[in-house]
Amino acid sequence: MAATPMNSLSLSHVPFSLPIQSKCHSLEQKTLFLPLSPLTELNLAIKRSTATHPVPKFSRRATTATVSFSLPASKPEGISPDKLPKWSARAIKSFAMAELEARKLKYPNTGTEALLMGILNEGTSIAAKFLRANGITLFKVREETVKLLGKSDMYFFSPEHPPLTEPAQRVLDWAVAKKVESGQYGEITVGHLLLGIWSEESAGRKILATLGFDDEKAKEIEKTVDKDTTFSKSIV
Repeated sequence: MAATPMNSLSLSHVPFSLPIQSKCHSLEQKTLFLPLSPLTELNLAIKRSTATHPVPKFSRRATTATVSFSLPASKPEGISPDKLPKWSARAIKSFAMAELEARKLKYPNTGTEALLMGILNEGTSIAAKFLRANGITLFKVREETVKLLGKSDMYFFSPEHPPLTEPAQRVLDWAVAKKVESGQYGEITVGHLLLGIWSEESAGRKILATLGFDDEKAKEIEKTVDKDTTFSKSIV
């Protein structure tokens, strides 16, 4: 009996040759099909894949992380790209932390609640310090987020960059538009981001309100909104 090629076999059985003595006392090679354990199946699959697609040496090296120096906000009409205000380094890092927080909770999107958590996770901005001083911490926001939106399926994995929800996109657009309208030179800060969250009727605003944030506190943030740009001067 001819041996069956490996490529035509399912991974549930594997051919195994054994010498079997016939009635005439001569030894014959018989091919038996023995069931595989899940671990053996995995090892076979890995070996076959490696043999067919060898991994180049350079792919084993550590990869260098890339950092985006802008956020996905819409450009206001009538503004040339060279006059468009830039985001501060703290605001960019807050956005990156927002994506991370969404992934921690296994949410499919980055919402306004994630933007709020990102601000607190970054933690060094005037807005973040103001929130903490008023009892609004990352732990509390996380807790309120789960209460409001629920837990994700434990087997769900968020994408590397969870796409923005529509309210979160409007928060970024609001922050850019507000900075342009002010006519003041400088960057779009975390304060703009926080005020954008407060301006949008969504999960982020609801959580802020639940934890004691109100219009009076928003006015206090507005007074310091253009002062939180010193950290970005060290970024090249």
